[in-house]
Amino acid sequence: MSDDSEIRPFRLDTPEEVIDDMRRRIASTRWPNRELVKDRSQGVQLATIQELARYWTTDYDWRACEAKLNALPQYTTVIDGVEIHFIHVRSQHENALPLIMTHGWPGSVVELLGVVGPLTDPTAHGGSAEDAFHLVLPSLPGYGFSGEPVELGWDSNRMAGAWAQLMSRLGYTRYVAQGGDVGASVTDALGRQGPGGLLGIHVNLLAGAIGIKDKLPAKSDQERAALDALNTFTMDGFGYFLEQTTRPQTIGYSLLDSPVGLAAWMLDHDTDSYYKISRAFVDGKPVGNLTRESIVDNITLYWLTGTGASSARWYWEFGRFVAAATAAGQAPPPVSVPVGFTTFPDEIWAAPRSWAETVYPGLAYFNEADRGGHFAAWEEPELFATEVRAVFRPLR
Repeated sequence: MSDDSEIRPFRLDTPEEVIDDMRRRIASTRWPNRELVKDRSQGVQLATIQELARYWTTDYDWRACEAKLNALPQYTTVIDGVEIHFIHVRSQHENALPLIMTHGWPGSVVELLGVVGPLTDPTAHGGSAEDAFHLVLPSLPGYGFSGEPVELGWDSNRMAGAWAQLMSRLGYTRYVAQGGDVGASVTDALGRQGPGGLLGIHVNLLAGAIGIKDKLPAKSDQERAALDALNTFTMDGFGYFLEQTTRPQTIGYSLLDSPVGLAAWMLDHDTDSYYKISRAFVDGKPVGNLTRESIVDNITLYWLTGTGASSARWYWEFGRFVAAATAAGQAPPPVSVPVGFTTFPDEIWAAPRSWAETVYPGLAYFNEADRGGHFAAWEEPELFATEVRAVFRPLR
């Protein structure tokens, strides 16, 4: 597929028989026996996933999510041989600042929908017109409605290069970028590439901490707590990461064959998010915007697009890039633009300021939010939007 620079409108219209097939597959799930422990230490709990499956087949309406997406301006364009899907919402406010935001795994553009209003129309959400953004929300290659790469090499650096080309193609000569999870890695790479027009970046996961654990400060109580959390994740919560880093194709067969298997794999990401999601289904008490509907919206998007394997391949690329850089003793190039970082208290590892400054010397903005976790934009969209406004206000 060659690049032709054309930007095409995109509209979602899922065939009814595809939805019917999904429901049949959920209904025919073969269930394991209940876990032998009272927590998630053996994995996703049976009561949680069975209630999710019940809701999915009896109460859930994919058409409502489809309508929500179709109410937003969606487009596709081909960059570097891959068709890229993106939502592009221009603010009504004059002098709005263009912002490209990148989702992660197991997320999608669905996890960012709650911030569209607050960021593009701040006057309706407690902000001022001077804080408005033109918002670009791309689906990562191999995720959602974007095309699946058919060659190796689509790591964070290549994705960042595609994002720079996308913003240029949209006519934006000055813009900022934000990301969490995989999106934090892509945004970090964008900041280190420093393409013309990029004014600054904001991330809410310190992805670079994993590779330099032994170099991170660990003297204060906060630093030691963060290191304990990071060590716990890499020893006990690392299963999905290790499998996708080493064998994405293997897990892909299950993720494309069983909707419930896909859902369980996606739920088993981190302890805080899992218990918040479980609470939404088992207790009917969602935390923030992590509602049953929005959670199943995201899972259904993965199922209908068949992206269980292709989305996992980013981890394979990431693992090989890190291994090659480590073997060569190569430090990443410095970030050439101002960096903002927000620590959300329930993040997998809630990085203290000293860690953020270790990864980003000359850090321009740092704040510790009072609530929120790994999926901060999804869980707490209003609070998240407030952080994004504050980070980029000096760069306008």
